[in-house]
Amino acid sequence: MTERKGILAGGNWIIDHIKIIDAWPGQDALANILETSKANGGSPYNVLKDLALLGAPFPLEAVGLVGNDADGQYILHECATLGIHVQNLAITSAASTSFTDVMTVKGTGRRTFFHNRGSNDLFSPEHVDFSQSKSKIFHLGYLLLLAGMDELDAKGRTCASYLFEKAQQAGFLTSADVVSESSDRFKAIVAPSLPYLDYLFVNEYEAGKITGLDLCPDGNLDVGLAIQAGQQILNQGVKQQVFLHHPAMVIAIGQNGQVETQASINIPAEQIVGAAGAGDAFAAGVLFGLHEGWSVSRSLELGVCTAASSLYSASCSDGVKSVEEVLRLKNS
Repeated sequence: MTERKGILAGGNWIIDHIKIIDAWPGQDALANILETSKANGGSPYNVLKDLALLGAPFPLEAVGLVGNDADGQYILHECATLGIHVQNLAITSAASTSFTDVMTVKGTGRRTFFHNRGSNDLFSPEHVDFSQSKSKIFHLGYLLLLAGMDELDAKGRTCASYLFEKAQQAGFLTSADVVSESSDRFKAIVAPSLPYLDYLFVNEYEAGKITGLDLCPDGNLDVGLAIQAGQQILNQGVKQQVFLHHPAMVIAIGQNGQVETQASINIPAEQIVGAAGAGDAFAAGVLFGLHEGWSVSRSLELGVCTAASSLYSASCSDGVKSVEEVLRLKNS
């Protein structure tokens, strides 16, 4: 059999409509929009764009659902420009492309988000045909923000869990990311997918919601509790690694009992433009290393460097550079 090669990423395809405003208005008051721009958002869009900017030497494939509108065309055009294959990125007239209005106050940098779930709510397993891809890894994000994938059946399984099972049967390694939703749905929606995942990416909040543990009891990450949470998630079925990321550090907890830690890159506060997309940038760096057969520690290093590079831009990905360039940040 031909060796599988590439990363297929699906889930939330979002356009961020970024508006710089002069001040945050009170109810019924007016604020002036000073600048406008648009950029990528959502797990597969961010991850695949980051991988393209890193210079991934393997195929990048998109799967998902966008609207038959200007934002959908923007996504298709940018993916084509970046060399991301979009033959499995479907178009629907039943809903608009998902978008987020990002209102940013010029003087403070504080952001407020207004999100339209749009076509992402219609994305379901029927839109994914694994026979059309020879990629090595299938990455889906975000669980808890995909209505068609989060739907539960009478057996307590989600549509996403069946999709991951099907992906593994087709020969893919499977990977997922979770959204930091303020709810009690984590155990019901995330847990059914865990036995069908090779890799899971979570932050300290999400890991705590899945396990019921408070990983920051005094406001700082408790590494021992973080490792315990990762081990609990592995015990629920994840086959290889749980990657737990926090602003200060990242931790990889492996099914083989191995634990790897990596400090985050210390970027001076005055140089940080925005943190949007940093978690996806971390995932992109790690997935790059995993695809290439790197050690977990080397993959984590690329992950934190890619995340750090994303901080130099207000958008999710425009700060990301080549692998060689982002790795220079470890010596900064």
